[in-house]
Amino acid sequence: MSTPADRIPVIVGVGEVVDRPSDLGLALEPLALMARALREADADAGGGFLGRIGSLDVVNQLSWRYADTASELCARLDIAPARTVYGPVGGESPIRFLHEAAQRIARGEARVAAVVGAEAQWSVNKARAAGVELPWTTKPPATGGGPRIEVHPLALKLGVFLPVSVYPFYENAAAHHWGQTPRQALAESGALWSAYSAVAAENPNAWLKRRLTPDEITTPRPDNRPIAWPYTKLMVANMAVNQGAAVILTSLADARAAGIAEDRLVFVWGGAAAREPSDYLQRDHYHASPAQDAVLEAMGGMVGDLGDFDALELYSCFPCVPKMARRTLGLAEGVTPTVTGGLTFFGAPMNDYMTHAAAAMTRRLRAGGGTGLLYGQGEFVTKHHGLVLADRPAPDGTRSLEDASVQAQADARRGPVPAFVETATGQATLETHTVLYDREGAATHGVAIVRVSDGSRALARVPAADATTLARLTDPDAFPIGLEGGLATAGDDVLEWRLG
Repeated sequence: MSTPADRIPVIVGVGEVVDRPSDLGLALEPLALMARALREADADAGGGFLGRIGSLDVVNQLSWRYADTASELCARLDIAPARTVYGPVGGESPIRFLHEAAQRIARGEARVAAVVGAEAQWSVNKARAAGVELPWTTKPPATGGGPRIEVHPLALKLGVFLPVSVYPFYENAAAHHWGQTPRQALAESGALWSAYSAVAAENPNAWLKRRLTPDEITTPRPDNRPIAWPYTKLMVANMAVNQGAAVILTSLADARAAGIAEDRLVFVWGGAAAREPSDYLQRDHYHASPAQDAVLEAMGGMVGDLGDFDALELYSCFPCVPKMARRTLGLAEGVTPTVTGGLTFFGAPMNDYMTHAAAAMTRRLRAGGGTGLLYGQGEFVTKHHGLVLADRPAPDGTRSLEDASVQAQADARRGPVPAFVETATGQATLETHTVLYDREGAATHGVAIVRVSDGSRALARVPAADATTLARLTDPDAFPIGLEGGLATAGDDVLEWRLG
């Protein structure tokens, strides 16, 4: 039985805004960027949809706090959706919102839905450095709340509580698992990131529009300082941007009634989601993600084969994410993994990159047809969501749209999780590691995830004074993973791990 046209969700409008003012007094705050992006999306759809939005998801934003972001945005636009939601933190959240918006249309719960987000961290940073006040909406009183990501207190103490310092654990463990040397892994990352930069260079909505060579990306220098081994500044997400994006969806019937040409409609086929344990120290290993694998395999099943997509957006906060995804999908090393440009070069408006990716994918499918994969990730390789878009209706109607969770498949792949201990003595084997650097490029300390002789897991510091162990952790020709070292408790009651 065919799906009725009023239950087939399609993307009809996309809008993007980039703001880089020479006068901070003219800088647009996030609410203004969101409003402009929604108006652009409405214009892209031919007009008339903005006032009909019945479901609005606002991506969590961090650069400027509001008392009620979603309500204040609706007031600016003079719209009154029946449902408005301000989302939680997560780089995958725009994909989840788009997926859920399509589900609501398929169930007849909404006729027009929208997803929007924006950040203005570039202006906030510039104003702070200049000591000036931005003429924006007054912030509400601080409450001490706000978005939080679960981390162990010891991870907080050792400085491995932000994505930039946690993803290297996966980067190093995965490359070692694949049989690479650090030098080979870095070369792959450089080539991959160069491909992202090439796409950003041609994207009018990108923040950085310069194609960079692999060596420019991976070689440390004063303007490309090391941050967390093996990452340099040009290998990590660039959050200092002013960007906004919006996507408007409706049903195929309503799109046709509005007179929108069929070749401008992008169909939402379906999606999948799964997650890892929130505390990254409570995972079975770091060389892959069962949740990522389950999501990507479900996406591949929608088009018939894992790698059978005409266009890709593989989330790119750090190189290990698309490198792992490429292998799961069975893609060649030289594949173009983005239609947008990546979080380093296009820009990383906090949680909102994938809204921009959805806009770019919509334009790509309008121009070239075929199927496209949007894959987003949140927190510390924690939350995973994929969505398949296409230039034609899904062959199975909306069946793939509703069956979203592949958590059971992810859990079935997961092995036993070692007990985590804060005190231990004797020998311990290195499971994975990173080295953290200050703003001048000097190593502050290393951090090692190790396995104790009884199989338990511990988190340990490698002190900056231990030049021998730090040099081995950053040896470009051989990973130290699997080597044994000694554990001892330092004066601040933190475990330290040393080779020898």
